[in-house]
Amino acid sequence: MNKAELIEAVAKSLDESKAGAERCVNAVFDSIRKGTKKDKSCTIIGFGTFTVKKRKARTGRNPQTGETIKIKASTTVGFKPSKKFKDFV
Repeated sequence: MNKAELIEAVAKSLDESKAGAERCVNAVFDSIRKGTKKDKSCTIIGFGTFTVKKRKARTGRNPQTGETIKIKASTTVGFKPSKKFKDFV
């Protein structure tokens, strides 16, 4: 399911227009982004937890040339599904 399909499903579920459903979906995504940035995690009971993770600098290898390269440290987001979500899937 992509974002457009999600918006369509929300519109159908709420008996709402697609524009209204898109605003709802965007509001939820923005809230998750802001919560994760501010608190370093965002937990949605029954769904899962988004957390900020830091990756250390490391060395890697260019697959085309085999040359060793340095990969700098970075920040990423991880997701851990809740037990209820895992059991559903």
